[in-house]
Amino acid sequence: MAEVKIYSSDYCPYCQRAKALLRERGVTDWEEICVDGKPAERAAMAQLVGRTSVPQIFIGGQHVGGCDDLHALDARGGLQPLLDA
Repeated sequence: MAEVKIYSSDYCPYCQRAKALLRERGVTDWEEICVDGKPAERAAMAQLVGRTSVPQIFIGGQHVGGCDDLHALDARGGLQPLLDA
């Protein structure tokens, strides 16, 4: 299974929703970077993706976006192949 990396916040319902979808698709382990109270981490994330909102999700090194982007990718059948790559 491809490596998954998530920039997140502890109190973000979108982060929880994205992680729930990943669990449904069989992902049991990911690298999580919590940006709460860490302006340097949030700035590094923003530098990478051009966004400051969380979650920001990477699968196999590819940025797939936030929660809505992840769900849209899944709806069009693209999430599982990316995870399986």
